[in-house]
Amino acid sequence: MGKVGFCLAVSCAVASCAIAAILVSRRVKSRRKWNRVVGVLKELEEGCSTPVGRLRQIVDAMVVEMHAGLASEGGSKLKMLLTFIDKLPDGNEEGTYYALDLGGTNFRVLRVQLGGKESKIMGHKVESQPIPQHLMTSTSEDLFDFIASTLKEFVEREGDDYTVQLDRRRELGFTFSFPVKQLSVSSGVLIKWTKGFSIEDLVGKDVAECLQQALTKKGLHMRVAVLVNDTVGTLAVGHYDDDDTVAAVIIGTGTNACYVEQTDAIIKCQGLLTNSGGMVVNMEWGNFWSSHLPRTSYDMDLDADSPNPNDQAFEKMISGMYLGDIVRRVILRMAQESDILGDVPPRLTVPFILSTPLMAAMHEDESSDLTEVSRILKDTFEIDDVPLKGRKVIVRVCDVVTRRAARLVAAGIVGILKKIGRDGSGGVTGGRSKSIGEPSNKVRRTVVAIEGSLYSSYNMFREYLNEAVAEILGEEVAQHVVLKVTEDGPGIGAALLAAAYSSSNVASDNVTLL
Repeated sequence: MGKVGFCLAVSCAVASCAIAAILVSRRVKSRRKWNRVVGVLKELEEGCSTPVGRLRQIVDAMVVEMHAGLASEGGSKLKMLLTFIDKLPDGNEEGTYYALDLGGTNFRVLRVQLGGKESKIMGHKVESQPIPQHLMTSTSEDLFDFIASTLKEFVEREGDDYTVQLDRRRELGFTFSFPVKQLSVSSGVLIKWTKGFSIEDLVGKDVAECLQQALTKKGLHMRVAVLVNDTVGTLAVGHYDDDDTVAAVIIGTGTNACYVEQTDAIIKCQGLLTNSGGMVVNMEWGNFWSSHLPRTSYDMDLDADSPNPNDQAFEKMISGMYLGDIVRRVILRMAQESDILGDVPPRLTVPFILSTPLMAAMHEDESSDLTEVSRILKDTFEIDDVPLKGRKVIVRVCDVVTRRAARLVAAGIVGILKKIGRDGSGGVTGGRSKSIGEPSNKVRRTVVAIEGSLYSSYNMFREYLNEAVAEILGEEVAQHVVLKVTEDGPGIGAALLAAAYSSSNVASDNVTLL
């Protein structure tokens, strides 16, 4: 080999070594960046861990807070609001009843026709429309004038079918899903606005009285028979279908729970007498807090950036309003620490751009190459060409966040069951049937009504929740606990309660709640 050839060979060898070194360096850097992604995932998994031991600690903490909230106003993060609902519809109700459902930016009017035990709900009609934006920050007179006008138009359109006349007195249920301190079954004072409303002159006023005045002004002969929130309406529908229903949970965009508390517990705590076996208590459980909750840095950052920091901690970990944004924050951290998504996409920094339904769609993508994940990342964040292993990590993030949320809801539900002695552990009544001739160790059948898309439409969420309830209670007790989906609980439930408390049904026996 000549000198030139030798030099050329050496140069080629050096170049090859250099290229190999560059490739090795890139692989090392890539591996290090990928390791950082894996590290973020492992940290999330550890932070969101909900072993059954921790869930039982949360159950006990929930029970303690429930006792404290009943004992004194402001004694707990749980408001534990008495609703004065001491009887629930049982299927004997007859007649045509109306309901108004104001729970957010949409407003609904309903008519429900009841046929008693034989026919039950013979038919119902619902009309929905958005609340005009300006009314959300206007005056109480303007808001209720709109509500009454909408109801009057609804009644006028239906007259031929139901021979309803404007001068005929009707009973009305009003679902008003904002924080209210009840004064009676048909009256309550607004504590504060949420969900974008800010009508200052209504705060501190009787909401039902304002509605009643607007109805009278419009010539509608209707009586506001009950004022309830969406959770209580859901309990009413659940109990109407199955009288073993003792609690209800809303788990959708927001979350809340209510249950039937024993009369002696209410008398002991607040000296309030009631004419039946119990009273429905609105927990406002979204504000529950315990040091046992598995809170991560992502939860803390979301809370700090929210309009209500240090408030609604439980809701921010479990409800549809927030789950998608927790996932977004985790993905953003991964993007910042590696090139898994290339440069950090600007849209990934936009709060709440990833909705929980989109998160659920990624989580439940069963295609081999996760095409739905790719589509959502592109459409939502304008991210192209995420490698398959990156898409798998994102699915795993969705799984971790969803599983934690579902298992925390399960702990909350079991907390309610333990408070009323339906968890098989003893409690107030032991949760066991004491009927004459029955074995003393027979656990009573217990139904919890559930409303909301997280449970009804999100399969993985529902599976994780059901699984956790069985884990906490144990299979022997869990087989007697039924979680039952309700439909249109807030609206139909208000109409059913209006029927239960209507003047035509006053003479009927009260339903024993426990």
